[in-house]
Amino acid sequence: MARVLVNGVKLNVAVGGSGPPLVALHGFTGDMDTWHSFARAAARHQHTVVRIDLLGHGRSDCPSDPQRYSMERCAEDLIGVLDVLGIGRAAWMGYSLGGRIALGVALAAPERCLALVLEGGSPGLADQAERAQRLASDEGLARLLEERGVPSFVEVWEAQPLWASQRRLPPAERLRLRAQRLRNRPAGLAGSLRGIGTGAQPSYHHRLSGLPLPTLMVVGEEDSKFREIAQAMCRLITASQLAVIPEAGHTTHLEQPERFNRAVLDFLQRHRGTPGAISAAGASAGHAATAPPTSVP
Repeated sequence: MARVLVNGVKLNVAVGGSGPPLVALHGFTGDMDTWHSFARAAARHQHTVVRIDLLGHGRSDCPSDPQRYSMERCAEDLIGVLDVLGIGRAAWMGYSLGGRIALGVALAAPERCLALVLEGGSPGLADQAERAQRLASDEGLARLLEERGVPSFVEVWEAQPLWASQRRLPPAERLRLRAQRLRNRPAGLAGSLRGIGTGAQPSYHHRLSGLPLPTLMVVGEEDSKFREIAQAMCRLITASQLAVIPEAGHTTHLEQPERFNRAVLDFLQRHRGTPGAISAAGASAGHAATAPPTSVP
């Protein structure tokens, strides 16, 4: 594990395993420890996993300017990490916030991507009124962080219906998850909300049909909102498929780690050593088709 200097900020980075590289991006309030189970499984399947604490999270820097967290700057930073590590192209996997960022990287620099895995991801908000409402909501959360600190924020954050399925987790796992959230700093989480929250990020709906990468959407069967989002994205992304994980909500990697790991690693195995970009001609000829939704047993 090391703090890597890119574009004037330091990001905390850990690299493990051997074989084709995969960049793994955690969700909001998380850190690279999100992927501790997956990284071990991926190493056994001969993958190099590059885990990164996103800006404002974990042991990475927390700039004061919200614009420093923007999608454009974030993508530049993450590509910069690949440059420092000497990696030309990698598969990208992201959960929730990390999924939105992985999608942003794939659209900004497809030449640096081999494949894409989005767990509970989204292309942003297309409706302007909904964007404005979400911006106001995220600003309220940012002020809560600044005025009352991370512990009070975590109490509010964990009470959201989105996390209801996490109540089934073993007590030790729930404590580990809370400790991970509490390790963050108010300035970092507030900057992330303001600079790259769902309301602040660009809407990518109109660009999905041009995404030239094999893409796997992973979603929990009980996560109805994001299951609908994933299904809509699959209809637009030509070379995409959907894996629905039973008995899981928004955090499938945590609630059903073995099923999640198997779905992702099987997908990566199918695309190991194949070009990341799929030509329009190949897609029209039937070489890249959207697969029907699959349930992971």
